[in-house]
Amino acid sequence: MLSAVALPRTLLLLLGGAVGDRVGPRRVMIIGDAVMIGVALVLAVTTTWVGAPVPLLVVAALVVGTNDAFYLPSSGSMPRQLVEDDAVARAVALRHSGSQLVGVVGAPLGGVLVAFAGVPAAAWLDAVTFAIVLVVLLRVRPRFAPPPPARRKNLLREAGDGIRVAFTTEGLGPALLLVAGAAGAILPFSSILIPLMAQEHGWGASGAGLLVGVQAAGTVATTLVVSRRGAGSRAGVIAVGGLAAVGVGQMVVGLAGALPVAVGGALLTGLAGGLFVTHLTPVLLKAAPPEYLARVQALLALVQSVTLLVTNNVIGSVAQAFRPEVAVYGCAAVLLACAAAGLSSGAVRRITR
Repeated sequence: MLSAVALPRTLLLLLGGAVGDRVGPRRVMIIGDAVMIGVALVLAVTTTWVGAPVPLLVVAALVVGTNDAFYLPSSGSMPRQLVEDDAVARAVALRHSGSQLVGVVGAPLGGVLVAFAGVPAAAWLDAVTFAIVLVVLLRVRPRFAPPPPARRKNLLREAGDGIRVAFTTEGLGPALLLVAGAAGAILPFSSILIPLMAQEHGWGASGAGLLVGVQAAGTVATTLVVSRRGAGSRAGVIAVGGLAAVGVGQMVVGLAGALPVAVGGALLTGLAGGLFVTHLTPVLLKAAPPEYLARVQALLALVQSVTLLVTNNVIGSVAQAFRPEVAVYGCAAVLLACAAAGLSSGAVRRITR
């Protein structure tokens, strides 16, 4: 099911970014949200009558992944279209904190709902929440909507132009590479390695949940502070410092034999991860030319997806062949190496608020 979502999303992301820049992100989001309402309603009705057979779920997953490929680049570009340039970092921080909270609450809530009320109930609730989002999208209009491309080309060529612009605009290329390294070493840490560490040390499912929750809470705390006070002036240096601190926090978790020590390391990774995101993501929005916003966001999402396809398997294999701690140390080493490379990059050091 996860692969059926990830495959079309990865293959179509650049095309989705080109469509977002051509027709406008808000219009793409409205269409995408309407599609998700339809998917949720179809699932609610069909699962009521026939249950949840695998072919039905695969088809739904393919539709969701395809829709994500068009929706995600457009939604990622919206903060820059809603606020002034000097408030972009605060808007990105607020958006990220909301995403973290929804991610922490939504998945357990969905699992409880499926367990006690069945798949149809979860699908009906999905339809309602997508409908709420659709109402908001229809009412909110961007204040700084970028102009459509002056000269239309083939969509594939427009997607290629997004790659060219991303790696010829100062600061964007190195920032994207830092994001790739961070995604490959940070995301598998909570999804793969924390559960394995909890199993090995006898912390149990509750211990694993505590570590993931503390990490998410740290991220939310940092993003809320940045959304209130704004980003620091040396954004590139602060982001690199945050990345190095995430590596240190992972090392603490790997070396910890007791759960309280691991909780401290997980908290550090969350706090520092929020610092990295809130200081680097606005750069990707503000440095991109206005007519390339969705395409740069598509490339950002693609870089993370492709990196994860590789690192998830490598990290899982290392943890199985040796011990989870060895994989944790590897992730920490990658993050520290990325931080060192970022600090040695003049383009990254010159990134300011």
